[in-house]
Amino acid sequence: MKKLLTASALLLATTSLASAEGTLQLFNWGNYTSPELLAKFEAETGIKVTVTDYDSNDAALAKVEAGGSVFDLVVPSANYVPIWVEKDLIVPLDNSKLANKGNIAPEWQDVAWDKGRTHTIPWQWGSTGIAVNTKVYGGDINTSAVFLEVPEELKGKINVVPEMNDVVNLALWYVGGEPCTEDTEVLKKARDVLVAAKPDWISMDYGATEKLSNNDWAASVNWNGSTMRARLANPDVKYGYPKEGFPLFMDSVALLKDAQNVEEAYKFLDFIMIPENAAMISSFARYANGIAGSDAFMPEDMKTAPEVMIPEEFKASGHFLPTCSPKAQEYMTAIWTELQK
Repeated sequence: MKKLLTASALLLATTSLASAEGTLQLFNWGNYTSPELLAKFEAETGIKVTVTDYDSNDAALAKVEAGGSVFDLVVPSANYVPIWVEKDLIVPLDNSKLANKGNIAPEWQDVAWDKGRTHTIPWQWGSTGIAVNTKVYGGDINTSAVFLEVPEELKGKINVVPEMNDVVNLALWYVGGEPCTEDTEVLKKARDVLVAAKPDWISMDYGATEKLSNNDWAASVNWNGSTMRARLANPDVKYGYPKEGFPLFMDSVALLKDAQNVEEAYKFLDFIMIPENAAMISSFARYANGIAGSDAFMPEDMKTAPEVMIPEEFKASGHFLPTCSPKAQEYMTAIWTELQK
């Protein structure tokens, strides 16, 4: 699907319309942008959108921080928004150019990571959990033990998505710690359990949707929307919510300080806050969004999907990740670096 998405974006980028007003460069997570949404936006505005993919918050941040990027909009996760602000890489939004900003649902209008929604517009939100092919493994899937103490049936068949914050924090919760801890003893426990488990993993890869669908993998640490897409293709796939603790996320769109296509960017930001258009984003990637009124346009299968509707018994275990201190981030990066060896 990443290749399909890239092809769609390139097609849009190379299509010439007589009424074209400009272009827009969107830097977004892979397999996360609806081609239909982009086609509708271009048809209505004449603006051609090129999408460039990334597979982690750190990769996106490093790319832009290095300078010289051509991107106008980026889609960081909640706990990374303050970092982008602190590094002066994104700018406050001009609300006079965002007629639809009032469509942001009340619970997402004033969030801890972007007070007053000064810098970002909601894209999608969801959770990180465990996707399992229940035909291969019939045990408890609502635990991080599935990838940290891999059951015999899943050894050599389980993937871990390469997102440092999700993976390390799942391990921290599993050993009794908390995100962003500076407690070196707890961090050592998390590191040890990850390093010990890695030989039982088949890969640390991003392509869970396709490989779970095709039975290439029997399980993966994965995001809920990706898992729903896999289940629709392969009904044996189920999504588990680790009872020890699991991350919630909201990815939001921000305007880069060095954006070249600013007016086009504002048109896109306003466009995605129209309920029908926000629903198109969700319908493609299968995550909830933060726009009030979009439910009326959502696919029926999302309204009751177990990957989208967190079961009551696991709601207390889901947490938005905080923005870590530099020291905590350094410790987490050291664990991640060791895990990559």
